[in-house]
Amino acid sequence: MLQGFVAYLDSIKARDPAPRTRWEILLYPGVWALGFHRLAHWLFRGDLFFMARLINHISRFLTAIDIHPGATIGRFFFIDHGFVVIGETANIGDNVTIYQHVTLGGTNPADGIPGKRHPSIGDEVIIGSGAQVLGPITVGPGARIGANAVVTRDVPEGATMVGIPARPTLIGAEHYGDFVPYGTPCSEIFDPANQKLELLQCEVEQLRRRLAELLEQRDGGKRKERDRA
Repeated sequence: MLQGFVAYLDSIKARDPAPRTRWEILLYPGVWALGFHRLAHWLFRGDLFFMARLINHISRFLTAIDIHPGATIGRFFFIDHGFVVIGETANIGDNVTIYQHVTLGGTNPADGIPGKRHPSIGDEVIIGSGAQVLGPITVGPGARIGANAVVTRDVPEGATMVGIPARPTLIGAEHYGDFVPYGTPCSEIFDPANQKLELLQCEVEQLRRRLAELLEQRDGGKRKERDRA
């Protein structure tokens, strides 16, 4: 058991360059949230629903991470920072990484009948900060969900999804290497040491595209006015 826990801490250290030692990782809210969830899930499976919910509420108060006791989570799950919501019928595979402000949300049945309402996340998936994965969909193994993407349809294995609604990019996730911090970079050549620069480049590219769209709309409006005149 101790070896398994050490392996879990090492898996986080391999994905996060910030901690110098395992002791630092023990203070991560994601580690505590997962620990509370393991206990809450065990109680939930034993039909001790009130106790499971109580553990869930304590965990949410301490970590700002809300994992429903019914969610099923695999090995080496890593939540980097807080404010994550994971629904009751979510299924999460092994070696999954989720960043802050992610929701694995469900549909709301009009008839109130419970069922599979939340996503199933495959092994080795990375979900960027602010992403929303909604409904009983499947995210294939090795997929990447870009920051702030909204995913409402199944994601193929190894795909990289960006945008609202999310759509696959032209470049496969395999070109980015083993790990993509904070979602999807703009360029094919991605250096994790320069992640802040990559994010700024993404924002600049988005602003340029938006500016081009606004200029085109303005010029189109002027042409219409001239035609009418």
